[in-house]
Amino acid sequence: MSVTLLRGADIILTMDESRRELGGHDILMRDGVIAEIGIGLVAPEGADVLNVAGCLVTPGLVNTHHHLYQSLTRAVPGGQDALLFGWLRTLYPIWQRFTPDHMHVSAQVGLAELALSGCTLSSDHLYLYPNGARLEDTIHAAAEIGLRFHPTRGAMSIGESDGGLPPDALVEAEGTILEDCIRVIDAFHDPAEGSMCRVGIAPCSPFSVSTDLMRNAAILARDKGVMLHTHLAENDEDIAYSLETFGCRPGEYAESLGWVGPDVWHAHCVKLDPSEIALFAQTKTGVAHCPCSNCRLGSGIAPLRAMRDAGVPVGLGVDGSASNDAGNLVAEARQAMLLQRVSRGADAMSAREALEIATRGGADILGRPDCGRLETGKRADIAVWDISGIEAAGSWDPAALLLAGPTTVRDLFVNGCVVVKEGEVVTVDMTALLSRQRQLAYQLKEMQ
Repeated sequence: MSVTLLRGADIILTMDESRRELGGHDILMRDGVIAEIGIGLVAPEGADVLNVAGCLVTPGLVNTHHHLYQSLTRAVPGGQDALLFGWLRTLYPIWQRFTPDHMHVSAQVGLAELALSGCTLSSDHLYLYPNGARLEDTIHAAAEIGLRFHPTRGAMSIGESDGGLPPDALVEAEGTILEDCIRVIDAFHDPAEGSMCRVGIAPCSPFSVSTDLMRNAAILARDKGVMLHTHLAENDEDIAYSLETFGCRPGEYAESLGWVGPDVWHAHCVKLDPSEIALFAQTKTGVAHCPCSNCRLGSGIAPLRAMRDAGVPVGLGVDGSASNDAGNLVAEARQAMLLQRVSRGADAMSAREALEIATRGGADILGRPDCGRLETGKRADIAVWDISGIEAAGSWDPAALLLAGPTTVRDLFVNGCVVVKEGEVVTVDMTALLSRQRQLAYQLKEMQ
């Protein structure tokens, strides 16, 4: 039996139903679950006791959209200053050379980076499988790092020769795609509460797969009881493509194919109009908001305030490391807050609301009410932030983490297990991992 007591936190931001903020409290974790929160809790015999005085404690952050394989292709020349479609055309030929080793190592590094920023649960959207790569290359990486994982079996089926954007070498036959979706769901999806791995189905985008695949993916996902994910309404090019190809806006297209509902979440949604926002609110369709990537690619500022006010479920995503180019969820939450203030005024979004989106909000759109909040009976996914350092020095409100606070955790627990200790990932040999990452990135660069 694993038992850990976090003793004497300066502040605990619970993100529970009442959004309680508790001073001087302890948290007892037992077998991956929060067993008790209170003052002066007695440590059971054999428990590990961690002093968290001088610390802010929050739920682990939740990342709702990523492309982990892109950790090998940061700041690639030719893609640094391009819009979405031009950026993709630059990167596709590089990604075409990836192997299972590239996928595995880049996923490990991306997940370790997320862990250092307080992330305990991450989704991933892997939509290309060159040279024998498979979804489990990332699943095994997540198990080794120790993060709770929601991989999605993505796909592209319309290549350049058929009028699509990706090169033909990166697309797959649609029958093969659906068969492999079934394989990975049967092999790796765990629907139980407290699950460490749940698999979703995620055709890449309306401009890289057929209408038939979108429709059939939705049918298959509901038959298997898994969630659906794709990119939608990311920028003006995306809207223009939808109007020209489908004769309707992206939200209408999604609705026509069964791609709305509480088991669906779309990435970006920068260009949703009021009618689409109303549709998503009514159907409880989720949105993964990726502000840093949207800025980097010049896609625009998503209507986050309007979505939240309408009741659209929203979480945060760092997006791929080739379009961010970082994987820090605290930085993402701060950027989300700042962009809404730029577009709507200084009172448009508080630091606490942005952090709620990054924790409870993300967990909810992934169908994980057992995560994203600190309550008795919920999963022991906990981030500990040292607020005694220079980043928070002079802060009158340490709970306003996104205004004045660290962007790296001191300690991180996932399912009650230590992943980060005193600012270092302890589940893998990071020196060896980063050396291998640099070697693989160098080799890819030399092949250009």
